[in-house]
Amino acid sequence: MTTPDCYACGREAEFDHLPPRECVVHDQHWRVAHAFNTAVPGWLVLLPRRHVVAVHDLTDAEASALGVWQVELSRALRSVTGCAKTYVVQFAEAEGFAHVHFHIVPRMTDLPPEHRGPGIFELLRRPEQERVTADRADQTALTLRARLRHRNAQ
Repeated sequence: MTTPDCYACGREAEFDHLPPRECVVHDQHWRVAHAFNTAVPGWLVLLPRRHVVAVHDLTDAEASALGVWQVELSRALRSVTGCAKTYVVQFAEAEGFAHVHFHIVPRMTDLPPEHRGPGIFELLRRPEQERVTADRADQTALTLRARLRHRNAQ
């Protein structure tokens, strides 16, 4: 089920035509996209493929796969970006973005202190000249996809 005013559902409705940055990898329950308007290459978003607005509404199958996805994406980001760790964050409160989604954010070793922890969100919705370009997001997505190629086979 999709909801017309939901950004994630709108993208899911176009699943067969999504660029790599909008569908890094997926399985029957989850799709991974590269975040837009971010200054952080590899900032990923993990989304259920059906409309869900609260974590407690995930099915047992979705919930079971969630932790595995978070760990596998974190490992892939470490391998691809060299990050020190990843942040995993879920709010789903912005208008048009109430669909449950988890931010999986690579935290680089040289990240300034003011951007650590919740401050990382200052690097989202940056001015255009600071953002990861669509081409770079696609390249990052393809590199991550190659690292996670077994996930699309499920």
